[in-house]
Amino acid sequence: MLLLLILFPLFAAGLSLVLPWYRVRSWLLPVCGGLHLLLTGYLVASPGAVIGPWIGIDALSRLVLAVTSLLYFGCSIYAVGYLDLRRDRGNRTMVPCLLAFLSAMTLAVTARHLGLLWMAVEATTIASAPLIYYNRNRLSIEATWKYLLLCSVGIALAMLGMLFVAYAAMVGGNVPVSLQFDVLLAGAQALSPPWLHAGFVFLLVGFGTKMGLAPLHSWKPDAYGEAPGMVGALLAGGLTSVAFLAILRAMQLMIAAGDGAMARQALLGLGLLSLLVAAIFMVRQSDLKRLLAYSSVEHMGILAIGVGIGGLATFGALLHLVNNALTKGCLFLAAGNIQRAYASKRLSEVRGAMATLPISGGLFLAGFLAITGSPPFGPFISEFTILRGIFAGGQFWVGLVMLLLLATVFIGMGATVLPATQGEAVPLETGFHDSLLLVISPICFLLLILLLGVWLPEPLRIALTDAAALLEVTP
Repeated sequence: MLLLLILFPLFAAGLSLVLPWYRVRSWLLPVCGGLHLLLTGYLVASPGAVIGPWIGIDALSRLVLAVTSLLYFGCSIYAVGYLDLRRDRGNRTMVPCLLAFLSAMTLAVTARHLGLLWMAVEATTIASAPLIYYNRNRLSIEATWKYLLLCSVGIALAMLGMLFVAYAAMVGGNVPVSLQFDVLLAGAQALSPPWLHAGFVFLLVGFGTKMGLAPLHSWKPDAYGEAPGMVGALLAGGLTSVAFLAILRAMQLMIAAGDGAMARQALLGLGLLSLLVAAIFMVRQSDLKRLLAYSSVEHMGILAIGVGIGGLATFGALLHLVNNALTKGCLFLAAGNIQRAYASKRLSEVRGAMATLPISGGLFLAGFLAITGSPPFGPFISEFTILRGIFAGGQFWVGLVMLLLLATVFIGMGATVLPATQGEAVPLETGFHDSLLLVISPICFLLLILLLGVWLPEPLRIALTDAAALLEVTP
Protein backbone atom coordinates (compact mmCIF):
# COMPACT_ATOMS: atom_id res chain seq x y z
CA MET A 1 0.00 0.00 0.00
CA LEU A 2 2.82 2.42 0.84
CA LEU A 3 4.60 1.59 -2.41
CA LEU A 4 1.37 2.24 -4.32
CA LEU A 5 1.00 5.59 -2.52
CA ILE A 6 4.50 6.60 -3.66
CA LEU A 7 4.54 5.14 -7.18
CA PHE A 8 1.14 5.89 -8.67
CA PRO A 9 1.71 9.70 -8.75
CA LEU A 10 4.93 8.99 -10.68
CA PHE A 11 3.00 6.83 -13.15
CA ALA A 12 0.43 9.62 -13.54
CA ALA A 13 3.25 12.14 -14.06
CA GLY A 14 4.59 10.03 -16.93
CA LEU A 15 1.08 9.66 -18.35
CA SER A 16 0.57 13.43 -18.27
CA LEU A 17 3.60 13.92 -20.48
CA VAL A 18 2.06 11.95 -23.35
CA LEU A 19 -1.60 12.96 -23.02
CA PRO A 20 -2.52 15.35 -25.87
CA TRP A 21 -5.58 16.87 -24.15
CA TYR A 22 -4.97 19.99 -22.08
CA ARG A 23 -7.98 19.77 -19.77
CA VAL A 24 -7.69 16.01 -19.22
CA ARG A 25 -4.08 16.56 -18.21
CA SER A 26 -5.19 19.18 -15.67
CA TRP A 27 -7.87 16.87 -14.23
CA LEU A 28 -5.20 14.23 -13.54
CA LEU A 29 -4.22 16.37 -10.55
CA PRO A 30 -7.46 16.14 -8.52
CA VAL A 31 -8.02 12.52 -9.61
CA CYS A 32 -4.59 11.50 -8.30
CA GLY A 33 -4.91 13.83 -5.30
CA GLY A 34 -8.26 12.29 -4.38
CA LEU A 35 -6.96 8.73 -4.75
CA HIS A 36 -3.90 9.62 -2.69
CA LEU A 37 -6.13 11.07 0.03
CA LEU A 38 -8.32 7.94 0.09
CA LEU A 39 -5.31 5.62 0.40
CA THR A 40 -3.84 7.88 3.06
CA GLY A 41 -7.10 7.77 4.99
CA TYR A 42 -7.01 3.98 4.88
CA LEU A 43 -3.41 3.89 6.15
CA VAL A 44 -4.04 6.49 8.86
CA ALA A 45 -7.09 4.56 10.10
CA SER A 46 -5.19 1.26 10.17
CA PRO A 47 -4.11 0.32 13.71
CA GLY A 48 -0.45 0.01 14.68
CA ALA A 49 2.76 1.02 12.95
CA VAL A 50 3.97 -0.52 9.70
CA ILE A 51 7.76 -0.50 9.83
CA GLY A 52 10.01 -1.81 7.07
CA PRO A 53 13.74 -1.48 6.42
CA TRP A 54 13.25 1.25 3.82
CA ILE A 55 9.74 2.65 4.15
CA GLY A 56 7.17 2.52 6.92
CA ILE A 57 4.60 4.55 8.79
CA ASP A 58 4.43 5.47 12.46
CA ALA A 59 2.45 8.03 14.43
CA LEU A 60 4.55 11.01 13.27
CA SER A 61 4.49 10.06 9.60
CA ARG A 62 0.73 9.33 9.81
CA LEU A 63 0.08 12.88 10.96
CA VAL A 64 2.30 14.58 8.37
CA LEU A 65 1.08 12.31 5.56
CA ALA A 66 -2.56 13.12 6.34
CA VAL A 67 -1.88 16.86 6.41
CA THR A 68 0.14 16.97 3.19
CA SER A 69 -2.31 14.74 1.33
CA LEU A 70 -5.32 16.85 2.36
CA LEU A 71 -3.54 20.07 1.42
CA TYR A 72 -2.45 18.64 -1.93
CA PHE A 73 -5.97 17.51 -2.80
CA GLY A 74 -7.35 20.99 -2.11
CA CYS A 75 -4.61 22.63 -4.20
CA SER A 76 -5.16 20.14 -7.04
CA ILE A 77 -8.82 21.17 -7.35
CA TYR A 78 -7.74 24.82 -7.43
CA ALA A 79 -5.13 23.94 -10.07
CA VAL A 80 -7.80 22.92 -12.61
CA GLY A 81 -9.42 26.36 -12.51
CA TYR A 82 -6.05 28.13 -12.41
CA LEU A 83 -4.62 26.26 -15.40
CA ASP A 84 -7.77 26.99 -17.41
CA LEU A 85 -6.91 30.68 -17.01
CA ARG A 86 -3.25 30.13 -17.90
CA ARG A 87 -3.50 28.30 -21.20
CA ASP A 88 -0.89 30.71 -22.55
CA ARG A 89 1.66 29.13 -20.20
CA GLY A 90 0.53 25.56 -20.76
CA ASN A 91 0.38 22.72 -18.25
CA ARG A 92 2.74 20.12 -19.71
CA THR A 93 5.41 21.12 -17.16
CA MET A 94 3.17 22.09 -14.25
CA VAL A 95 1.13 18.86 -14.05
CA PRO A 96 3.97 16.28 -14.09
CA CYS A 97 6.05 18.37 -11.68
CA LEU A 98 3.13 18.64 -9.23
CA LEU A 99 2.56 14.88 -9.39
CA ALA A 100 6.29 14.15 -8.95
CA PHE A 101 6.31 16.57 -6.02
CA LEU A 102 3.50 14.60 -4.36
CA SER A 103 5.42 11.35 -4.84
CA ALA A 104 8.63 12.84 -3.40
CA MET A 105 6.86 14.25 -0.34
CA THR A 106 5.17 10.89 0.29
CA LEU A 107 8.50 9.08 0.05
CA ALA A 108 10.14 11.54 2.45
CA VAL A 109 7.36 11.13 4.99
CA THR A 110 7.43 7.33 4.90
CA ALA A 111 11.22 6.85 4.66
CA ARG A 112 12.76 4.72 7.43
CA HIS A 113 16.31 5.12 6.11
CA LEU A 114 18.16 8.42 6.47
CA GLY A 115 19.71 8.10 3.01
CA LEU A 116 16.30 7.53 1.44
CA LEU A 117 14.91 10.48 3.41
CA TRP A 118 17.73 12.67 2.09
CA MET A 119 17.11 11.57 -1.49
CA ALA A 120 13.37 12.21 -1.22
CA VAL A 121 13.81 15.70 0.24
CA GLU A 122 16.25 16.53 -2.56
CA ALA A 123 13.70 15.21 -5.07
CA THR A 124 11.13 17.68 -3.74
CA THR A 125 13.58 20.49 -4.59
CA ILE A 126 14.06 19.25 -8.15
CA ALA A 127 10.33 18.71 -8.72
CA SER A 128 9.26 22.08 -7.29
CA ALA A 129 11.86 24.31 -8.95
CA PRO A 130 10.06 24.41 -12.36
CA LEU A 131 6.84 25.28 -10.49
CA ILE A 132 8.45 28.41 -9.05
CA TYR A 133 9.61 29.39 -12.54
CA TYR A 134 6.12 28.95 -14.01
CA ASN A 135 5.59 32.67 -14.77
CA ARG A 136 8.90 32.76 -16.70
CA ASN A 137 10.02 36.29 -15.96
CA ARG A 138 13.16 37.86 -14.53
CA LEU A 139 11.98 37.70 -10.92
CA SER A 140 10.79 34.11 -11.13
CA ILE A 141 14.05 32.82 -12.56
CA GLU A 142 15.97 34.70 -9.86
CA ALA A 143 13.72 33.15 -7.20
CA THR A 144 14.16 29.70 -8.73
CA TRP A 145 17.95 29.88 -8.74
CA LYS A 146 18.03 31.19 -5.20
CA TYR A 147 15.74 28.36 -4.13
CA LEU A 148 17.85 25.74 -5.90
CA LEU A 149 21.20 27.02 -4.64
CA LEU A 150 20.28 27.60 -1.01
CA CYS A 151 18.25 24.43 -0.60
CA SER A 152 20.96 22.39 -2.33
CA VAL A 153 23.56 23.78 0.06
CA GLY A 154 21.25 22.96 2.94
CA ILE A 155 20.65 19.40 1.76
CA ALA A 156 24.40 18.94 1.28
CA LEU A 157 24.91 19.92 4.91
CA ALA A 158 22.22 17.42 5.87
CA MET A 159 24.19 14.72 4.05
CA LEU A 160 27.24 15.61 6.14
CA GLY A 161 25.06 15.27 9.21
CA MET A 162 24.05 11.76 8.17
CA LEU A 163 27.69 10.80 7.60
CA PHE A 164 28.54 12.08 11.09
CA VAL A 165 25.70 9.99 12.55
CA ALA A 166 27.02 6.91 10.73
CA TYR A 167 30.51 7.68 12.01
CA ALA A 168 29.07 8.00 15.53
CA ALA A 169 27.88 4.41 15.15
CA MET A 170 31.29 3.31 13.88
CA VAL A 171 33.16 4.98 16.76
CA GLY A 172 30.61 3.70 19.29
CA GLY A 173 31.44 0.16 18.26
CA ASN A 174 28.30 -1.55 19.58
CA VAL A 175 25.96 -0.35 16.83
CA PRO A 176 25.84 -1.65 13.24
CA VAL A 177 27.12 1.03 10.88
CA SER A 178 23.88 1.79 9.10
CA LEU A 179 21.64 4.70 8.20
CA GLN A 180 18.53 2.61 8.79
CA PHE A 181 16.58 4.72 11.26
CA ASP A 182 15.28 1.94 13.50
CA VAL A 183 18.74 0.37 13.81
CA LEU A 184 20.17 3.73 14.86
CA LEU A 185 17.28 4.31 17.26
CA ALA A 186 17.75 0.92 18.92
CA GLY A 187 21.47 1.50 19.44
CA ALA A 188 21.34 5.23 20.15
CA GLN A 189 22.81 4.86 23.67
CA ALA A 190 26.03 3.46 22.17
CA LEU A 191 26.51 6.24 19.60
CA SER A 192 29.57 8.45 20.09
CA PRO A 193 28.17 11.67 21.67
CA PRO A 194 30.52 14.21 19.99
CA TRP A 195 29.86 12.83 16.51
CA LEU A 196 26.15 12.46 17.20
CA HIS A 197 25.99 16.09 18.33
CA ALA A 198 27.82 17.21 15.20
CA GLY A 199 25.48 15.14 13.09
CA PHE A 200 22.41 16.64 14.74
CA VAL A 201 23.67 20.19 14.19
CA PHE A 202 24.26 19.57 10.48
CA LEU A 203 20.90 17.84 10.11
CA LEU A 204 19.19 20.74 11.86
CA VAL A 205 20.91 23.31 9.66
CA GLY A 206 20.37 21.29 6.49
CA PHE A 207 16.71 20.44 6.92
CA GLY A 208 16.16 23.77 8.72
CA THR A 209 17.09 25.48 5.45
CA LYS A 210 14.35 23.51 3.70
CA MET A 211 11.94 24.26 6.52
CA GLY A 212 12.80 27.97 6.39
CA LEU A 213 13.99 28.63 9.93
CA ALA A 214 15.87 31.92 10.35
CA PRO A 215 18.62 32.70 9.45
CA LEU A 216 18.27 29.95 6.81
CA HIS A 217 15.10 31.39 5.30
CA SER A 218 16.37 33.81 2.67
CA TRP A 219 14.99 31.79 -0.28
CA LYS A 220 11.43 31.94 1.02
CA PRO A 221 10.36 35.54 0.27
CA ASP A 222 11.47 35.28 -3.36
CA ALA A 223 10.19 31.76 -4.00
CA TYR A 224 6.81 32.26 -2.32
CA GLY A 225 6.48 35.73 -3.83
CA GLU A 226 6.99 34.61 -7.45
CA ALA A 227 5.42 31.15 -7.46
CA PRO A 228 1.72 30.66 -8.30
CA GLY A 229 -0.52 30.71 -5.24
CA MET A 230 -1.13 26.95 -5.18
CA VAL A 231 2.61 26.30 -5.36
CA GLY A 232 3.18 28.70 -2.47
CA ALA A 233 0.51 26.81 -0.48
CA LEU A 234 2.22 23.47 -1.12
CA LEU A 235 5.62 24.86 -0.17
CA ALA A 236 4.41 26.68 2.95
CA GLY A 237 2.06 23.98 4.21
CA GLY A 238 3.39 20.75 2.71
CA LEU A 239 7.13 20.93 2.12
CA THR A 240 7.83 22.71 5.41
CA SER A 241 5.91 19.98 7.27
CA VAL A 242 8.04 17.32 5.55
CA ALA A 243 11.26 19.15 6.47
CA PHE A 244 10.04 19.53 10.05
CA LEU A 245 9.43 15.78 10.19
CA ALA A 246 13.04 15.21 9.07
CA ILE A 247 14.24 17.38 11.96
CA LEU A 248 12.00 15.46 14.36
CA ARG A 249 13.64 12.23 13.18
CA ALA A 250 17.02 13.67 14.15
CA MET A 251 15.55 14.75 17.46
CA GLN A 252 14.25 11.24 18.11
CA LEU A 253 17.83 9.98 17.82
CA MET A 254 19.08 12.63 20.23
CA ILE A 255 16.37 11.81 22.79
CA ALA A 256 17.04 8.07 22.49
CA ALA A 257 20.75 8.78 23.08
CA GLY A 258 19.95 10.81 26.21
CA ASP A 259 20.89 14.16 24.65
CA GLY A 260 17.39 15.57 24.21
CA ALA A 261 18.17 18.70 26.26
CA MET A 262 20.84 19.84 23.81
CA ALA A 263 18.51 19.27 20.84
CA ARG A 264 15.66 21.15 22.52
CA GLN A 265 17.87 24.15 23.30
CA ALA A 266 19.00 24.36 19.67
CA LEU A 267 15.42 24.24 18.41
CA LEU A 268 14.29 26.80 20.97
CA GLY A 269 17.05 29.22 19.93
CA LEU A 270 16.27 28.93 16.21
CA GLY A 271 12.55 29.21 16.93
CA LEU A 272 12.88 32.47 18.82
CA LEU A 273 15.22 33.88 16.18
CA SER A 274 12.74 32.96 13.43
CA LEU A 275 9.93 34.67 15.29
CA LEU A 276 12.06 37.80 15.75
CA VAL A 277 13.15 37.97 12.09
CA ALA A 278 9.60 37.45 10.86
CA ALA A 279 8.23 40.16 13.16
CA ILE A 280 10.83 42.66 11.91
CA PHE A 281 10.27 42.02 8.20
CA MET A 282 6.49 41.87 8.39
CA VAL A 283 6.29 45.47 9.61
CA ARG A 284 5.60 47.77 6.63
CA GLN A 285 5.72 44.85 4.18
CA SER A 286 3.94 45.98 1.00
CA ASP A 287 4.00 42.71 -0.97
CA LEU A 288 1.13 40.37 -0.05
CA LYS A 289 2.85 37.10 -0.94
CA ARG A 290 6.20 38.07 0.58
CA LEU A 291 4.19 38.90 3.69
CA LEU A 292 2.92 35.31 3.70
CA ALA A 293 6.49 34.07 3.24
CA TYR A 294 7.60 35.84 6.42
CA SER A 295 4.47 34.50 8.11
CA SER A 296 5.73 31.03 7.19
CA VAL A 297 9.08 31.82 8.84
CA GLU A 298 7.15 32.91 11.93
CA HIS A 299 5.16 29.72 12.17
CA MET A 300 8.16 27.49 11.56
CA GLY A 301 9.63 29.28 14.56
CA ILE A 302 6.51 28.53 16.60
CA LEU A 303 6.81 24.83 15.73
CA ALA A 304 10.46 24.81 16.77
CA ILE A 305 9.68 26.61 20.05
CA GLY A 306 6.93 24.11 20.91
CA VAL A 307 9.15 21.07 20.38
CA GLY A 308 12.07 22.86 22.05
CA ILE A 309 10.02 23.35 25.22
CA GLY A 310 8.62 19.81 25.25
CA GLY A 311 5.72 18.35 27.19
CA LEU A 312 2.36 19.95 26.48
CA ALA A 313 4.03 22.45 24.13
CA THR A 314 5.07 19.60 21.80
CA PHE A 315 1.46 18.43 21.61
CA GLY A 316 0.55 22.05 20.75
CA ALA A 317 3.30 22.22 18.11
CA LEU A 318 2.03 19.12 16.33
CA LEU A 319 -1.51 20.53 16.40
CA HIS A 320 -0.08 23.79 15.06
CA LEU A 321 1.52 21.90 12.17
CA VAL A 322 -2.00 20.88 11.08
CA ASN A 323 -3.46 24.35 11.59
CA ASN A 324 -0.60 26.10 9.82
CA ALA A 325 -0.82 23.88 6.73
CA LEU A 326 -4.57 24.40 6.31
CA THR A 327 -4.43 28.14 7.03
CA LYS A 328 -1.55 28.67 4.61
CA GLY A 329 -3.57 26.81 2.00
CA CYS A 330 -6.46 29.23 2.46
CA LEU A 331 -4.22 32.32 2.44
CA PHE A 332 -2.05 31.48 -0.56
CA LEU A 333 -4.98 30.40 -2.75
CA ALA A 334 -6.93 33.54 -1.86
CA ALA A 335 -3.83 35.69 -2.44
CA GLY A 336 -3.36 34.03 -5.83
CA ASN A 337 -6.90 35.03 -6.81
CA ILE A 338 -6.33 38.60 -5.66
CA GLN A 339 -3.05 38.84 -7.58
CA ARG A 340 -4.72 37.46 -10.71
CA ALA A 341 -7.58 39.96 -10.44
CA TYR A 342 -5.44 43.05 -9.82
CA ALA A 343 -2.45 41.90 -11.92
CA SER A 344 -0.40 42.88 -8.88
CA LYS A 345 0.42 41.81 -5.35
CA ARG A 346 1.63 45.22 -4.19
CA LEU A 347 -0.30 47.12 -1.54
CA SER A 348 -0.08 50.30 -3.62
CA GLU A 349 -2.25 48.67 -6.31
CA VAL A 350 -4.44 46.28 -4.30
CA ARG A 351 -7.28 48.03 -2.48
CA GLY A 352 -10.85 47.12 -1.65
CA ALA A 353 -10.40 43.40 -2.30
CA MET A 354 -13.46 42.44 -0.23
CA ALA A 355 -15.71 44.72 -2.27
CA THR A 356 -14.12 43.80 -5.60
CA LEU A 357 -13.73 40.04 -4.95
CA PRO A 358 -16.13 39.33 -2.08
CA ILE A 359 -15.22 35.65 -1.64
CA SER A 360 -11.44 35.77 -2.17
CA GLY A 361 -11.11 39.07 -0.30
CA GLY A 362 -13.16 37.74 2.61
CA LEU A 363 -11.12 34.53 2.69
CA PHE A 364 -7.88 36.49 2.77
CA LEU A 365 -9.08 38.65 5.65
CA ALA A 366 -10.38 35.63 7.59
CA GLY A 367 -7.13 33.78 6.88
CA PHE A 368 -5.19 36.71 8.30
CA LEU A 369 -7.20 36.57 11.51
CA ALA A 370 -6.67 32.81 11.71
CA ILE A 371 -2.93 32.78 11.05
CA THR A 372 -2.30 35.51 13.63
CA GLY A 373 -3.89 33.37 16.33
CA SER A 374 -7.26 35.06 16.67
CA PRO A 375 -10.15 33.06 18.15
CA PRO A 376 -12.17 31.06 17.25
CA PHE A 377 -9.78 29.60 14.67
CA GLY A 378 -7.54 26.57 15.12
CA PRO A 379 -4.17 28.40 15.32
CA PHE A 380 -5.43 30.20 18.44
CA ILE A 381 -5.91 26.84 20.19
CA SER A 382 -2.52 25.46 19.14
CA GLU A 383 -0.62 28.63 20.00
CA PHE A 384 -2.44 28.84 23.33
CA THR A 385 -1.51 25.21 24.04
CA ILE A 386 2.15 25.97 23.29
CA LEU A 387 2.06 28.99 25.61
CA ARG A 388 0.44 26.88 28.33
CA GLY A 389 3.29 24.42 27.99
CA ILE A 390 5.85 27.22 28.13
CA PHE A 391 4.48 28.78 31.31
CA ALA A 392 3.78 25.39 32.92
CA GLY A 393 7.43 24.52 32.34
CA GLY A 394 8.58 27.67 34.12
CA GLN A 395 9.99 29.31 30.96
CA PHE A 396 8.36 32.66 31.69
CA TRP A 397 10.80 34.79 29.72
CA VAL A 398 10.28 32.62 26.61
CA GLY A 399 6.51 33.01 26.95
CA LEU A 400 6.73 36.79 27.38
CA VAL A 401 9.08 37.20 24.40
CA MET A 402 6.82 35.01 22.27
CA LEU A 403 3.73 37.02 23.23
CA LEU A 404 5.49 40.29 22.42
CA LEU A 405 6.64 39.04 19.01
CA LEU A 406 3.21 37.59 18.18
CA ALA A 407 1.65 40.98 18.96
CA THR A 408 4.20 42.67 16.69
CA VAL A 409 3.39 40.21 13.89
CA PHE A 410 -0.35 40.87 14.29
CA ILE A 411 0.16 44.63 14.02
CA GLY A 412 2.61 44.39 11.13
CA MET A 413 0.51 41.94 9.13
CA GLY A 414 -2.69 43.86 9.82
CA ALA A 415 -1.11 47.07 8.51
CA THR A 416 -0.85 45.38 5.10
CA VAL A 417 -3.89 43.08 4.99
CA LEU A 418 -6.50 45.55 6.24
CA PRO A 419 -5.81 48.30 3.64
CA ALA A 420 -5.66 45.66 0.90
CA THR A 421 -9.03 44.18 1.77
CA GLN A 422 -10.96 47.25 2.96
CA GLY A 423 -12.31 50.12 0.88
CA GLU A 424 -14.51 50.60 -2.17
CA ALA A 425 -14.63 48.25 -5.15
CA VAL A 426 -12.31 49.07 -8.04
CA PRO A 427 -12.80 48.22 -11.73
CA LEU A 428 -10.67 45.31 -12.86
CA GLU A 429 -9.01 45.46 -16.25
CA THR A 430 -8.19 41.75 -16.08
CA GLY A 431 -11.86 40.71 -16.07
CA PHE A 432 -11.11 38.13 -13.39
CA HIS A 433 -13.90 36.94 -11.10
CA ASP A 434 -14.26 34.30 -8.41
CA SER A 435 -15.30 30.90 -9.73
CA LEU A 436 -16.21 27.66 -7.99
CA LEU A 437 -12.94 25.82 -8.72
CA LEU A 438 -10.90 28.78 -7.48
CA VAL A 439 -12.69 29.31 -4.18
CA ILE A 440 -14.02 25.92 -3.07
CA SER A 441 -10.67 24.71 -1.69
CA PRO A 442 -9.81 27.81 0.38
CA ILE A 443 -13.38 27.85 1.72
CA CYS A 444 -13.02 24.23 2.85
CA PHE A 445 -9.62 24.94 4.42
CA LEU A 446 -11.11 27.89 6.32
CA LEU A 447 -14.05 25.78 7.54
CA LEU A 448 -11.64 23.10 8.77
CA ILE A 449 -9.51 25.55 10.78
CA LEU A 450 -12.70 27.07 12.19
CA LEU A 451 -13.82 23.57 13.20
CA LEU A 452 -10.46 22.88 14.86
CA GLY A 453 -10.86 26.10 16.80
CA VAL A 454 -14.06 24.96 18.47
CA TRP A 455 -13.71 21.16 18.52
CA LEU A 456 -10.79 18.75 18.42
CA PRO A 457 -12.03 15.43 16.96
CA GLU A 458 -11.12 12.43 19.07
CA PRO A 459 -9.24 10.59 16.25
CA LEU A 460 -7.08 13.67 15.72
CA ARG A 461 -6.43 14.02 19.46
CA ILE A 462 -5.32 10.40 19.61
CA ALA A 463 -3.11 10.86 16.53
CA LEU A 464 -1.47 13.92 18.09
CA THR A 465 -0.97 12.14 21.42
CA ASP A 466 0.63 9.14 19.72
CA ALA A 467 2.90 11.37 17.62
CA ALA A 468 3.96 13.38 20.68
CA ALA A 469 4.69 10.14 22.55
CA LEU A 470 7.39 9.30 19.99
CA LEU A 471 9.24 12.38 21.22
CA GLU A 472 8.95 11.16 24.82
CA VAL A 473 6.49 13.79 25.97
CA THR A 474 3.28 13.46 27.91
CA PRO A 475 0.65 15.88 26.59
